[in-house]
Formats: sequence, structure tokens, C-alpha cells
Amino acid sequence: MTRLSKGAIAGLLLAATATHAACGWPAWEQFKKEYVSEGGRVIDPSSERNITTSEGQSYALFFALAANDQKAFDRLLAWTENNLAGGSLKTSLPAWLWGKKAENDWTVLDTNSASDADVWIAWALLEAGRVWQTPRYSETGKALLARIAKEEVVKVPGLGLTLLPGKVGFAEHNVWRLNPSYLPPQLARYFTRYGAPWTAVQESNLRLLTETAPKGCSPDWVNWTGASWQMKPEKPLVSGYDAIRVYLWVGMLHDGDRQKAALLQRFKPMAALTQKQGVPPEKVGVTDGKPQGQGPVGFSASLLPFLQNRDAQAIQRQRVADNFPKNDAYYSYVLTLFGQGWDEHRFRFSAQGEVAPGWGEECRRSP
Repeated sequence: MTRLSKGAIAGLLLAATATHAACGWPAWEQFKKEYVSEGGRVIDPSSERNITTSEGQSYALFFALAANDQKAFDRLLAWTENNLAGGSLKTSLPAWLWGKKAENDWTVLDTNSASDADVWIAWALLEAGRVWQTPRYSETGKALLARIAKEEVVKVPGLGLTLLPGKVGFAEHNVWRLNPSYLPPQLARYFTRYGAPWTAVQESNLRLLTETAPKGCSPDWVNWTGASWQMKPEKPLVSGYDAIRVYLWVGMLHDGDRQKAALLQRFKPMAALTQKQGVPPEKVGVTDGKPQGQGPVGFSASLLPFLQNRDAQAIQRQRVADNFPKNDAYYSYVLTLFGQGWDEHRFRFSAQGEVAPGWGEECRRSP
């Protein structure tokens, strides 16, 4: 028998482990068991109403795509269309909230849309159509993207064409309420291939990200007055449970994306706070940069793609491994699937915003 060096044996074991990891995603399988019904509904157990949000459906669609789990993708899509979009995502934006209204009465609880979910669903459909070569996904994705452009993109004075957080309730009395985490930069770039209004939306989105973080920490929500950002409202701006996604999206940008270096530099203070404390802060004052508390483990996972210091990254990686979210922490779990999944090379985004799944031909052939 041919004798192998210890280095060669280690290399073979590493390759075998990488192939095994790429062909199966245990954390996603566990998420399905804990949070997804047989019918394809993502359940947030933190609410007595056992709610489902369009956000939860959108993220699960992405994870199913990244995991090469078309069976789960189809169940999630069918439930979303039938229960949130009146039977068709081609003709209706999904309602953002569904759950228990009364005893034996399960229904839409709020008909308004949530654009963060809508863009993820559209992108997931378009990419599923490309990756799995399934035209019906692509057709639905294009129709949904057109509906988003029609119903959730508006021309904001001084800012230009901008994605609002939903159809209604975010533009009143010459004040526009925006959320920097709602449109990931890689998705904004991806949508530009479909023409107007997405190139202009990408530009306004970059301004939203860069101009609202004077101390390097993105706000959860912020108002635009038509001429400037309202940085000192009655209630201080906070970077917390929404904004953690901004750092996650930026970290997952392809190194070839021309926005990445500038965005990493803009949000460098958030990385510095995390390194100093050893864990990400739960909240940070946007105008004074002062941290408060310790973020949950999902925050640590979110920063795995974002942190550029390997030692700091290793500390957060260990925290995730030691404190993996249980079945009562929906949001922390989805953040962990994103951050840890990226860290484990289960998916990447191209410079054009396309998904690069971690599975290859060997996984296509696996049982």
C-alpha cells in the first residue's frame, strides 16, 4: 500500500470534510425541524399568535436555494403565495404578517408589505430559476420585481428613486422613514440588470448606508426630510436588531464589488467596538457611538463575514459554536444561518450579486 505523509492524509481528510459539509447543511435541516411546518410555513414561536412573517419566508427560500433543497423551496413558495399573496406573487405583494387572530382563526394579520422580504423573495426566485433552470421561478421573480418597483419604489425629493420599507405608512408630511438594512447591496446590484428604476435605487441605497452612520454604526430606522437626514429626532437613533443585518450584508459582499471597501471602512467602528468588548454590542448610539449591552449569539454570527481581523473573527466563531440558537430564537437562528453558513463556505455572492452555492456536481449525485 502506498504510504502517505501526515500532511497528505490531513489534506485528504480536509477535502472529504469539505465535500461532506458542502453536500449537507445540518443547521438548515435543524431549522426546518424546529421552525418550518410540513406545509412550508416559517413559525416564529416568540409570539403567542405563532406568527409568520414574509421576512421569515424570504430567508428560508434563500437557505433552501443555498442548500440545494428544491423540495423545501417549493413548499415554502407555495405557502407564501397561497397565504400571503392571494394565490400569486405575480399579481400581489405578500402581506408581511400572518398568524392566529382568534381561536381556530388563522389569517393575514396585517396586509401591508415589507420590502426587505419582497426583494429577497424576488431575488431568490430569479436565482432559483437560473441555478435550477426552472423558468416558472424566473417568470414569477420578474413579475414580483416589477410589482416592487411599481408599489414600493418612489421618487423622494433630494434622494431620488428609493425603496420604501412597505407600500403604505412610510411617507408622510414630507418625511420619509427608511431602514438601511432593507436592501442588501448585493441584491441592489443584481437588480440593475433589469433596468429602471434599479440603477437609481442602488445609488440612493448607497447614500442611505453611508450618510446615516456618522459614527460608523448604522441606524435601525432613520428619517429623510427631503433635504437632509434627521439625525437628532426626539427619540435617539439606535443601531440594534435591524441594523445588525447591514454589517452582515456588507461582509458578504464579493471582494470585487466596488462598494465593499468603502462600506467596510464606513462601518469600521462597529468592528472596533466588537473587538474591544469581545462580543457585539446589543445597541449603539448612532450619533454618539456609545455601546449598550451584549448582542445575542446571532449578532456574533452576523459579524463573521464582516470582521476583517482573524482573531476577532475566531472569538465570534467560537461563541456561535458554544451557544448555537435553540428552538425559541427565530431571529438569532436566521442570522446564524446567514453568518455561519457564509463562514462555512456554504454559499457566496458574486460581484454581480448572484448566488454561488457551496454544492457542486458531487453533491448533485449524492443521495
